[in-house]
Amino acid sequence: MARRNRNKRTQPKQQQQQRAKLSTQLVEQYVFQTRQDISKWRMAENAIKAVEFPMSYLLYNLYDDVMNDTTVTSQIENRTLEAISANFNLRPKGGDIDVDLTEELQNAEFINEIIRQIVYTRFFGHSVIELDWDNTTGESLLKSTLIPRQNIIAKKGWFVKNYNDAEKIDYRGLEEYGTWILEFGKNDDLGLLNKIVPHVLFKKFAQSCWSELCEIYGIPPRVMKTDTQDPQALARGKKMMQQMGAAAWFIIDSSEEFQWAQGVQTNGDVYNNLIRLCTNEISIALNGAVLGQDTQNGSYGKERAGQDTLKKLVMADMAMVEMYMNTRVMPALARIGVVPENYIFQYEIAEDTEELWKMTVQALNHFTVDPEWVKDKFGIKITGERESATPVQQEKLSADDGFFV
Repeated sequence: MARRNRNKRTQPKQQQQQRAKLSTQLVEQYVFQTRQDISKWRMAENAIKAVEFPMSYLLYNLYDDVMNDTTVTSQIENRTLEAISANFNLRPKGGDIDVDLTEELQNAEFINEIIRQIVYTRFFGHSVIELDWDNTTGESLLKSTLIPRQNIIAKKGWFVKNYNDAEKIDYRGLEEYGTWILEFGKNDDLGLLNKIVPHVLFKKFAQSCWSELCEIYGIPPRVMKTDTQDPQALARGKKMMQQMGAAAWFIIDSSEEFQWAQGVQTNGDVYNNLIRLCTNEISIALNGAVLGQDTQNGSYGKERAGQDTLKKLVMADMAMVEMYMNTRVMPALARIGVVPENYIFQYEIAEDTEELWKMTVQALNHFTVDPEWVKDKFGIKITGERESATPVQQEKLSADDGFFV
């Protein structure tokens, strides 16, 4: 029972002393929602790659805007949720699985948050989290807090309280680094999001232009001719146009003439094609294939191949999670006192039950299969062997048996 309450108990006295916390030093800043374009993306790239005084907030503010795209959100969640929802086991090196501790941490919120941020390093390039005890519920629970990437300059190992603060803290030199402050990813990695930024910007541009096209051709503007030199006629015309409909309008003099410029006749296909291209490029960058989108040219074979590609990426994500959990997270949790020393984290390997069932059926023709194993694997309860129907032997007819009279 003591083991099951390990991450809920009151922290040891040596951990109750004042520690340097990064999350409490953050200064909340308002982020202005401005229109992003390619020039601002290039400027953000140059800022984070600067040699002497790099700045990360420009690029990561742009990443936050990119994450609002529905395609980006769905594709990233497809990969992230696979790693979070997969079952894992905790056990000592060379020992058996610790069932109680595994069940406890499998449902721990801070473990799910750590796994999420580890996977997010694929997309953002870098993550720094801080562990701390949370006493808001009346009991000590361990929590994991992401330090905003805008406040971390990984290239130099600096933490800034706000974006333009000249005072910088070397967080890697703090005593808490490696135990309470954990870092994942590479210092110079900008993540997969940096590769899809232009596609998201072009997609938003195309959607905006298509919306404007719908406004112009869906509700055509209205034109009124009147004597613009007559104030009463002009005022009467303005009032009339304002009260009639919601489309754009303008008034010209009766002696003036207005004509629409002849442009390319289109119903929006040019924008639709650009949006489709950007969406496909986003999917390929994040999942390695276009999944579940192209219903016109799609096929079962293409979808299956895409799912196999996604599965390989998910397996790579889970391997990265295991690596960081065993090299950084588990040793840190052992020093805090949440898990015993020399414990390792390992995902359960998912079996292909469909293929396994085919192999089992084939083996039944030559070997005896354990019914208990079949019940555990496939949920089929076997009550016994089926009686084989013995064919009735036909009686041999002969003249000796009195067949002929």
